[in-house]
Amino acid sequence: MKLSPIPLSLQQLVEALNKADGRIVRFELPTTSLLTPHVHVTEVARIDKKFVDCGGTLRTDSSCRLQVYQADDTEHRITAAKFAQILAKGASVLGSTNLPVEVETEAPYLSVFPIIATRMDDKQVILALGIRHTACLAEDVCFPANLQNKSACAPGSGCC
Repeated sequence: MKLSPIPLSLQQLVEALNKADGRIVRFELPTTSLLTPHVHVTEVARIDKKFVDCGGTLRTDSSCRLQVYQADDTEHRITAAKFAQILAKGASVLGSTNLPVEVETEAPYLSVFPIIATRMDDKQVILALGIRHTACLAEDVCFPANLQNKSACAPGSGCC
């Protein structure tokens, strides 16, 4: 699966949070609407995925997934410093700061978004969420150079 643009690494996220100190953390959906300010980060997980693509190649992928829950306690706010502490507690599970970071939340359905950028103002740090896209990972098998139409696998190519 291809991500565009490239998601922030855990290290980049922690650096941004450390610069933001006491600011409130907000999450911006790809539509540019913001999640409610009273979110909780309820999970810090390492996701390791092993899979075979449509061309038969074994692949692996790892990421840091943060579950964000919009609770009913509307006075709750998570600061950048508190968020950094939560990530520090998960360090032993994550094992690496080079992992791309994604956010799992209900928007309105359970969805996963890569964090693609951060920006700050005087009171808040905004984590911009991007869109994940699917893609054929075996284009060399599925779409030989002489195939003009990439909307379908080539007959007899062995993919799909």
